[in-house]
Amino acid sequence: MDVREKLAILADAAKYDASCASSGSKGTRQGSKLGSTEGMGICHSYTPDGRCVSLLKILLTNYCIYDCQYCVNRISSDTPRARFSVDEVVSLTLEFYRRNYIEGLFLSSGIIQNSNYTMEQLTLVAKKLREEHQFGGYIHLKTIPNADPELIQEAGLWADRLSVNIELPTENDLHQLAPEKKKPEIVQSMSGIREKIDEFKADRKEGFKAPRFAPAGQSTQMIVGATPTSDQEILETATELYTGQNLRRVYYSAYSPIPHADARLPAQSPPLVREHRLYQADWLMRFYGFSSEEIVTEDDRNLALDIDPKLAWALANRHFFPVDVNRASREELLRVPGMGVRSVDRILQVRRYRQLRSEDLKKLRVAWKRTRVFVQTADRNPGLLNLEKLNLRQQLRPQKQLLLFDAAASATTGEV
Repeated sequence: MDVREKLAILADAAKYDASCASSGSKGTRQGSKLGSTEGMGICHSYTPDGRCVSLLKILLTNYCIYDCQYCVNRISSDTPRARFSVDEVVSLTLEFYRRNYIEGLFLSSGIIQNSNYTMEQLTLVAKKLREEHQFGGYIHLKTIPNADPELIQEAGLWADRLSVNIELPTENDLHQLAPEKKKPEIVQSMSGIREKIDEFKADRKEGFKAPRFAPAGQSTQMIVGATPTSDQEILETATELYTGQNLRRVYYSAYSPIPHADARLPAQSPPLVREHRLYQADWLMRFYGFSSEEIVTEDDRNLALDIDPKLAWALANRHFFPVDVNRASREELLRVPGMGVRSVDRILQVRRYRQLRSEDLKKLRVAWKRTRVFVQTADRNPGLLNLEKLNLRQQLRPQKQLLLFDAAASATTGEV
């Protein structure tokens, strides 16, 4: 099989991994001669400021010794198989970069032979790019649970970001669909990466010339809709990982039916809008001060699909409103539908010099149609209206239901 045929198989096999992102990377590595994270190109992922960054996203191989029922590359699957050599991945990365197709590499793999052997192969790709070719672009390596800590440490010296996929939200989900994988082992791998990141940061802070270790942090991915697990449980798991492992991102990937699937798996994908709502809820937890317990307001413990999570919370907590934009705290303003972090910061700055009116909020680019019934300004007080009699959910629901979207792009917007 030639390289082009391998690329067709292994690039397609990598599409199921949503945790392909470059947020947190800052510029080219010192002393490098090739590659950059600052340019523009094919839109595969996004930086914190919303710039599109192109990455070569492939698997080293789609052979795998595990039999995870939700995975198209499981050992019992009849999918076409291929495997790159280390030198082939290095060559592809350099050639794609020179043609201005990409700005970095996202490399994952099925597990072959054992965890240590697979991790060695992934690390060797990054090491060759850095040492032999002075490649300074972004490199994201998928780490393998149960690999020796020494191998994980070496991978972090060459990669910008490391990630270990939690795969499914709960231990019971893993037991049903991926019995070879254990949640404690996956979390232990994350903990090892977190400790090394903290250790190297502390050394550099003390003035030691320590190398950078995974400077863009670590991330993970959860598959949504392969089991009946509720959005409440999914968000609780995400909260545990953010607080316990200091993850940079948790990614949510809607389950996609695969050929010859296990009878325990659903026949159809969940609505893609569910994935979108989870990203919005995740953003509320990370930047708006919401907890996982309060975001989900529906009786079935799932997020509403017809309205966004912040609006759903506002409608369930009408006693909190209206919020006075001229007196409320930052935390209170962040709870108002239609006000993003940047809008709130602008409001706090402007109100130091003048009382804000309705027209001022419109000029500050808040989503006024949503915001107007939840805020009090110097010239308007919606609290005089009987909010209980207003069918706000019907009025504020988007006229056209969101059915298709780019999950990666939607996860970077930040304004909810």
